[in-house]
Formats: sequence, C-alpha cells, structure tokens
Amino acid sequence: MSAPVPMLGGTSKTRAATAEIQAIADKVKSQLEEKENKKYPTFKATEYKSQVVQGINYFIKVQVADDDFVHLRVFQSLPHENKALALHNYQTNKTKQDELAYF
Repeated sequence: MSAPVPMLGGTSKTRAATAEIQAIADKVKSQLEEKENKKYPTFKATEYKSQVVQGINYFIKVQVADDDFVHLRVFQSLPHENKALALHNYQTNKTKQDELAYF
C-alpha cells in the first residue's frame, strides 16, 4: 500500500511511519552517520510527512535513543530519473514532542 499523495507543493498531515517509510530512513542512515560522524544503533522511524515537488520530499521523525530524535528531509526523485534517495537536510537534538515541520 503506498502512502497518500498530498497536494502539489504543500506537505501532508503527519502520519504514523510505515514499513515503506522505515525502509526510506534506513537507506539514508549511512548518509546521516557520515555527516554527523557517529553511529546510530537505534534508528526507528516514528512519523512522517510528505511533499510532492518534482519528486517527493519525505520529512521523517526518527528515534535514535530513549528521548533523542532526528528529523530527516529525504528526497525521492521521479521514477524515470532513476536516482538514489538523498538526505537533503536534517535536524538533531529533537524530542518526541517536537513537531515535524518543513525545514
């Protein structure tokens, strides 16, 4: 089952992470670890938003410790472009209560 597609340009409502969203987070985990120069033994996607652009931006909240979260912005290009998922931006030192917002 694929995720609901939001209106072009706007972000979707926050939704609980699915297996598909966890797979997307897992694919960019190494990019985050390289940028942060640290390993994340815990890496559990908890919720997400999506935004249709010329591809899809996924905003994903990921639990990395008991009350330590990161927010990821992952870009998925259009299928015909055949490009890998890319970690476009991220925010560290987030909590479970922090709202997942555009960044």
